[in-house]
Amino acid sequence: MMALERQSPPASHWSREQYDRIFAPGAQAGPNYIAIVIETEAPPLASGVVGFAVARHLGPEWELENLVVALASRRQGLGKQLLEHLIATAQAAGAEKMFLEVRESNDAARALYQTLGFTETGRRKAYYTGPPEDAILCRRDLR
Repeated sequence: MMALERQSPPASHWSREQYDRIFAPGAQAGPNYIAIVIETEAPPLASGVVGFAVARHLGPEWELENLVVALASRRQGLGKQLLEHLIATAQAAGAEKMFLEVRESNDAARALYQTLGFTETGRRKAYYTGPPEDAILCRRDLR
């Protein structure tokens, strides 16, 4: 998953330790994380992972922390499938709202989020580094 994430410059780049908290055997990430993974048996990825979404939730509020689709698998609706599944999971758990932030220049992601009912609610100046860029804050009501 880290290799897949590194192929996507706009994605959140996490350390091995951050992934281990969620995925390592015996990890103690706590009940407030959920990961949704799409795998395939076909190349180009040896691991078979072509996309994933990670969210954190605290009671009625959920936050999308990372959403990545392999370069070779983009424009096939996988990002939409991941996010729709995450939204349905959050709604089934009684969530009221979902939040996310996205690079201002990530037009494809912003269009996807808008299509799925997210509205832009604010901005964090120079939130991202490498290159420095504002984050656009988004929210969707789930009830």
